[in-house]
Amino acid sequence: MILFILSVYSFGVMIDRLLKYNNARKQSRLFVQQVAGALKDGKLDEAIAIAERNKKSHIAKVVATGLSELRASQLVSDKEVVETAKRGLERSMVIVHAEMRRGLSALATIGSTAPFVGLFGTVVGILNAFKAINANQATGLSAFAGGIAEALATTAFGLLVAVPAVWAYNYLTNKAEAYDIEISNSWTQLSDYFINRAGKGKK
Repeated sequence: MILFILSVYSFGVMIDRLLKYNNARKQSRLFVQQVAGALKDGKLDEAIAIAERNKKSHIAKVVATGLSELRASQLVSDKEVVETAKRGLERSMVIVHAEMRRGLSALATIGSTAPFVGLFGTVVGILNAFKAINANQATGLSAFAGGIAEALATTAFGLLVAVPAVWAYNYLTNKAEAYDIEISNSWTQLSDYFINRAGKGKK
C-alpha cells in the first residue's frame, strides 16, 4: 500500500510538471514576441497587460513584477527606480524558481527510498513465511516457496516505483534548469532596459 501511494503520487507530480512546463514554454514564446514590441515603443502599460495575460509563462511572471515595480516607482529618482525594479525582479525570480521546481524533491525522495521500502516488505514477508512454516511444522521447498516469492515481489514493485521516479526527476530537473537560464537571461535584458530607460530620462 505504501509503494502504491508513492507510485500514484510520483506519477501525479510527473504529469503536473510536464503540463506546467509545456504551458510555460508555449506562453513564453508568445509572450516574448508580443512584449518585445511594446517595450521597444516604450508602452509600459501594454507590456504589463501582455504579461498578465500570459500568467502560465515563467518569463512573463518575472517581467510583470519588474515592470510593475518600475511603473510604481516613477515618482523617485532614476537610480532608485532601477534599483527598486531590480529588487522586484530578484524577488520574482526566487518565487518562480520555487514554483518551477515544486514536487521535484519529492520525486528524488521517492526514487531513493522506494527500493528500501520494497526491501523492508520483502524481509517482513520472508519472516512471516518462516513463522508460518514453523507453526505448521512443514518441510521442503514447496512449504515456503510461495511465501518467499510473494515477499520478493515487494522488492520488484519497489524498483518499479523507483526507476520512473528517478528518470522523471533527472528529466524534469534538466527542464527546470533550462527555464532558470531563460529567467536569468530575461532578468539581464530587463535590467538593461531599466538602465537605458533611466539614462534616456523616460518616465
